[in-house]
Amino acid sequence: MENLKFNDQGLLPAIIQDSETGEVLMLAYVDQVAIERTLKEKHTVFYSRSRNKYWVKGEESGHTQSVVQVLTDCDKDTLLIRVTQKKGGACHLGYRSCFVHEMNESGDIVRITQEKVFDPSQVYKK
Repeated sequence: MENLKFNDQGLLPAIIQDSETGEVLMLAYVDQVAIERTLKEKHTVFYSRSRNKYWVKGEESGHTQSVVQVLTDCDKDTLLIRVTQKKGGACHLGYRSCFVHEMNESGDIVRITQEKVFDPSQVYKK
């Protein structure tokens, strides 16, 4: 991991991609510990910048991600984690992907591009 280029906070962005379809599901952040755990445990582990703690994707919702492959970009400052998404979706708002808001040329959100695959109020106990 000495070749990875972490930012000033010791983090790397990690793009999460469906290994079968190529769909980008989400972006999260990882540090060295999260990467080590992801590689060893074969499911995605991230570092939450807002909560300052580790989280396993799907630990609360059951919408887990099994790791198929972990790649770095050519600059070694971003990861691409190819996964098999278990259950409905990756987005905490209930969508399969977090990337659902289409923007127009003015930067306004004009539509949501997906239907929800689960009801977050039934999944999360916030």
